[in-house]
Amino acid sequence: MGQKYLVCQGAICKCDFGSATDTLKVLTQNKHYINDQEGKTKLTATHKDIGKTFEKNSFGSCAKMNNNPCQALITEWSGFYKNITLAYNGGGKALLEDSKATCPIGGKDCIKIIKHGQTVEISKQNLKNTSSTKIHIMNSLLNIDELMDELDEQELDAY
Repeated sequence: MGQKYLVCQGAICKCDFGSATDTLKVLTQNKHYINDQEGKTKLTATHKDIGKTFEKNSFGSCAKMNNNPCQALITEWSGFYKNITLAYNGGGKALLEDSKATCPIGGKDCIKIIKHGQTVEISKQNLKNTSSTKIHIMNSLLNIDELMDELDEQELDAY
């Protein structure tokens, strides 16, 4: 089994019966962040994020309702990661990129996560933890030592 990503606020979801995607909003907690250097936008999503938990609360038109507008409502999540529990939101278990949600109209597991919401952020710490030889092999135009010096200078200028 390959590595799976945890899901965070901003994940893109799609219903099997809808015509559009919607963006997940984490409403059950405001303390635990992932993949967010500043800790301001990417809240960790859990199986406790149920109800109207999307930005538009709609996946467009719903095939199950004769193409009338969808009114997304999550009643439960399946396939979450049982080894991470957030005590802050009543024991929420972290969602994984292959977790699925149930809607009372579409049925069990009709809502899928198509983008987990995490993004790549290059930070000074990431660069320190990376082999300059490997970076040179992947991108011979990038001089990691010069980049680190430049970041150090910017840090000093900030003080």
